[in-house]
Amino acid sequence: MNSRWIDLQTANGETFSAYLSLPPAGHGPGIVLVQEIWGVNEHIRAVADQYAQDGYVVLAPDVFWRLSPRVDLTYDDAGSQQAFGYYQQVDTALAASDVAAAVAALRAMPQVTGKVATLGFCLGGQLAFRAAAQSKADAAVCYYGGGIHQHLALAEQLTMPILFHYAQQDAHITQDIVAQVKQAFAGKSNAQFYDYPGADHGFNCWGRAKMYNQRAAALAHGRTLQFLAEQLV
Repeated sequence: MNSRWIDLQTANGETFSAYLSLPPAGHGPGIVLVQEIWGVNEHIRAVADQYAQDGYVVLAPDVFWRLSPRVDLTYDDAGSQQAFGYYQQVDTALAASDVAAAVAALRAMPQVTGKVATLGFCLGGQLAFRAAAQSKADAAVCYYGGGIHQHLALAEQLTMPILFHYAQQDAHITQDIVAQVKQAFAGKSNAQFYDYPGADHGFNCWGRAKMYNQRAAALAHGRTLQFLAEQLV
């Protein structure tokens, strides 16, 4: 893969890192890919490479950099304990602003020849949602975005196409929470929702054996690719 870490600037001129993965053609539309709480780890870098193979220029910003740069945790008990520690400490408003800065940086790259979407998982789903509003991204994809229901006032600002993936067996994002998000977008033609019966939170992550659901992950990836192909033209 043609991938490397690069430096980005925050809105205040501070420097933080992001993982950049380029498609085989060297150019294409852009995706800002937002991490789970385990950091821009091996799995997230692999997902970035996966979307790069699909033809996208992918940038995965390090949203925990103010706590510790380039957090890269595994899914065992020790790694997960650290991950939840970072999750409890992170300033999500600043993190969303950093993701918005990554959108601006990606748009400015010569390799990006089309529109730019935000795409995130869990905490990253929330940040992709909030940063899409801040940055006026061209599209957004939220996989089981934790905490989105606490920021539904942004629904009026999110006029770009937006895709939501939810697991029906998710104990963290329960069906009543999903209903709140759906209600906030009721009557809006820009929002699409997919529910995955039998799937649990984190179903896209093959590194989490108890959560990973191959069928749901494949369906969601295919639906996301179709959505991005239609919206990032």
